[in-house]
Amino acid sequence: MDPAAPRLPVAVRDLVLLGARVLLGVILIAHGLQKLLTNGIAGTAAGFEQGGVPLPLVSAGFAAGVETLGGLLLVLGLLTPLVGLLVAGVMAGAFWFVHMGQGLFAADGGWELVAVIALAALTFAVTGPGRFSLDALLGRRRS
Repeated sequence: MDPAAPRLPVAVRDLVLLGARVLLGVILIAHGLQKLLTNGIAGTAAGFEQGGVPLPLVSAGFAAGVETLGGLLLVLGLLTPLVGLLVAGVMAGAFWFVHMGQGLFAADGGWELVAVIALAALTFAVTGPGRFSLDALLGRRRS
């Protein structure tokens, strides 16, 4: 941390982490449920196949599961480092197979949203979820 940077109270830091974690989780849950319920796994797999995603049925199920369950786990702050890495991996695949050649803007099919989600997920993987999380609660009980 930059020693010249102003220090905020730890509670403020943890509230910001909680808000960011919940927002990211809700966005992931919405995208996962879209793959599961709106498009269905078969429809999602068809789209993945068209995009050249390997093993489209397996990939569709994996992406939908990581987004839905991973989003819920982020909201709860449980298994946060693992979830962060899995989400970043799914977003890397989305970038590579779907969004990379579409420019920046999500409205044009671009990569801005998957990049922001991946970076946010990686941030939680390396910083942890903060005090207001099940990871923190369970960690205190183990100590």
